[in-house]
Amino acid sequence: MSRITNQAPEHVFIFLEIFECEGGIQSYVKNLLQAYLSLAPKNANYTTAEIFLLRDSPECDNPFDLHPLKFHYLKSNSPMLGRLKLITGLLHCLWLRRPKHVFCGHIKLAALTQLLCKPLGIPYTVSTHGKEVWDKLPKRERQALLSATNIWTVSRYTRDRTCATNNLDPSKVQLLPCVVDGDKFTPGSKSPELLARYGLADAKVLMTVARLWSGDIYKGVDVTIRALPAITKVFPEVKYLVVGRGDDQPRLAQLAKDLGVAEQVVFAGFVPTPELVEHYRVADAYIMPSQEGFGIVYLEAMACGKPVLAGDADGSADPLQDGHLGWQVPHRNPEAVATACIEILQGEDQRCDGQWLREQCLALFSKDAFAQRLKYLL
Repeated sequence: MSRITNQAPEHVFIFLEIFECEGGIQSYVKNLLQAYLSLAPKNANYTTAEIFLLRDSPECDNPFDLHPLKFHYLKSNSPMLGRLKLITGLLHCLWLRRPKHVFCGHIKLAALTQLLCKPLGIPYTVSTHGKEVWDKLPKRERQALLSATNIWTVSRYTRDRTCATNNLDPSKVQLLPCVVDGDKFTPGSKSPELLARYGLADAKVLMTVARLWSGDIYKGVDVTIRALPAITKVFPEVKYLVVGRGDDQPRLAQLAKDLGVAEQVVFAGFVPTPELVEHYRVADAYIMPSQEGFGIVYLEAMACGKPVLAGDADGSADPLQDGHLGWQVPHRNPEAVATACIEILQGEDQRCDGQWLREQCLALFSKDAFAQRLKYLL
């Protein structure tokens, strides 16, 4: 069955990849596509959006490849060939079909989007997320943002920092925050199987979910490890469960050994997304003194009823609502992390009330709230 008529698609989306790897941006884009499908007219006899994926292949598991969407998979063994396929396919679509609007999903694709859209008079929006736009951008990427009709971003911090460092007009920037699936991430009892697997029985459990890459030390796993000696003086039964993998794990393990807390740190390795909920449930608190563009993991933890700790100078101010829903501390300060963790484990603050925390989180960051915000922006 053909899904294309001569009627122009309303929208074109361009992404680096969604399905070939997992990460915060990929999760965000999946939520965007799900929301878009919920808003698309069910009886449309034409394609409402064409979606170009630079690094995904037709063999990927794509639950969104449904009418009225059409996907173009452009993965190639040669990055240059992949880019060429993107340029030719996108130009063909823009020239012949003249969509109403183009949405560029990453700053690395913004210059190409401007190059193809501007001569044809097709308006475009660039989606931004975090660290990739915090510092001064190359001239072509900055020019692409200046020429965009709008810029979408996930948090006030990313908006403000991007505009300040690149001399952009903040009024062009529209917020489309991250979202959490409140039906998937729910409170529950601690899994006996996981408690046994990780040796967490009778422990006060702190947890972080993060890539353990040497280039991503901003996640703050090392800072939390440095905070453990002070925490163990008050809560000797504390354990720190680190979910994630990467080349920085040996350094982190050696750091724990050097500080005398190797027995308190448990490296769980990679955990598939469907198993994350059970891992959040074994935690007593989610700790990530980081520098995030937003931080979907904070929403996931709060939806599971877990108190959270984040940095105090990044996009996590939005999910934590400027400290109303969680603890914000200087992200490279082990003493501040230790003090906050002790407060959390004492459990006397309203921000430790799991039911209240979940309700507050979902009121602002549910899938329904995201869909309504997307509808407004579209």
